Amino acid sequence: MYFTDRGIEELAQRRGEEQVTLEWLAEQLRTFVDLNPDFETPVERLATWLARLDDEDEDPDE
Repeated sequence: MYFTDRGIEELAQRRGEEQVTLEWLAEQLRTFVDLNPDFETPVERLATWLARLDDEDEDPDE
């Protein structure tokens, strides 16, 4: 288990029953980056990865 799995597990336990829109998630990510600018690159990578999940012809190393 990675250290980050703890946060993911907490998220699933605390908010796993909720339904949210991707617009809501995007706004929360923007707020998080505003408060934690050192995490801009990882959040950008996560957002891009989520946005492109259905792109089968996309090179995963890009």
